[in-house]
Amino acid sequence: GGSRRRREISWRKMMLDIFDKNGKCIGQAPRRECHGNPELLHHTAHVIVLHPQSGDVLLQKRSMTKDIQPGKWDTAVGGHLEVGESFEAGALRELSEELGISGTVILDYFFDDSIRNEIESEDVRVFGVKLSGPFDFQRSEIDEVRFWSWEEIDNADQQKLFTPNLIKELKKLREFLNL
Repeated sequence: GGSRRRREISWRKMMLDIFDKNGKCIGQAPRRECHGNPELLHHTAHVIVLHPQSGDVLLQKRSMTKDIQPGKWDTAVGGHLEVGESFEAGALRELSEELGISGTVILDYFFDDSIRNEIESEDVRVFGVKLSGPFDFQRSEIDEVRFWSWEEIDNADQQKLFTPNLIKELKKLREFLNL
């Protein structure tokens, strides 16, 4: 819809809260500056979608037009928090924007994670939810979504197919779920 289109155009100008190492907000910076300056620690929320019957993990294939990790498989839902937004509110907003899931959704807190590399520094809160679909995914950002069994995940040539962040997050998820 129209609001999704406006959001796609404005993300480059989007302002993000910047945090110190203790999680205290110390200001704001444009998203474009946060990606390229690892000194600017910001927050993101991820939602791991598990199939209610099989326990398979929904993954998204990042659009080939993305500036970071194009065409790679990644966490089903993930995104930056808007200024003043809580982790849970951001997770619910991203679930709606990226997969078209809205209404009453109860997220379970799974774990906290961090991303530190030469491009960015993010503190990530990871939530989980059991959903089977259907998913109306954001076609400008995502090329495909599908459920992966743990056997498929284990057999995938992960270094080629998955983002480094997904590989790390799946390892933490396996520990969290005691798999």
